[in-house]
Amino acid sequence: MTSRSSTVKLKPTVWDGVIAAAVIAIAVIVAVVFYGNKTYSGELRVVVSVGNRVVDTLPLSDEEATHTYCHNGYTLLVSMDGSGVRVEQSDCPSQDCVHTGTITRAGQSIVCLPAQIVVHLEGASEDAPDVIVG
Repeated sequence: MTSRSSTVKLKPTVWDGVIAAAVIAIAVIVAVVFYGNKTYSGELRVVVSVGNRVVDTLPLSDEEATHTYCHNGYTLLVSMDGSGVRVEQSDCPSQDCVHTGTITRAGQSIVCLPAQIVVHLEGASEDAPDVIVG
C-alpha cells in the first residue's frame, strides 16, 4: 500500500498580492485619519489637575518656577523650566510621581494616585509620533 503525499503550494498567487495591497491601503488610510487631524499651536502649557479639577494652566517658559500642590493629605513640589516639568518632591508613599522624571512633550503626564494630582503637558509638538506600527 502506498501513501500519497499532498503537495503544498508555496507560490503566492495574484489574490495574495491583492489582499496584501488592500491591507497596506487600509493601514495608510487609518494612519492619515489618526495623525492627520492633530493640530498643535502655541507653546507647551502645564496643566495641573487636583481631584479631577483643573487648578493651574501655566505656560512652560524658560524661567524656572516651583509650585506646591496639596490634596488628600499629600504635598507635591512641581518644578518647571523651559525644558520640561517634573515632580521634585512628594510625601506620598510610592514616589511614582517623583520617579517619572521630567516630561517634555505634549501628551505626557505625571500622576500621583494617592494625592489625586495630575501634571499634564499640552500644546505644540514638534516630535514625530511615539509609535509607528507597520
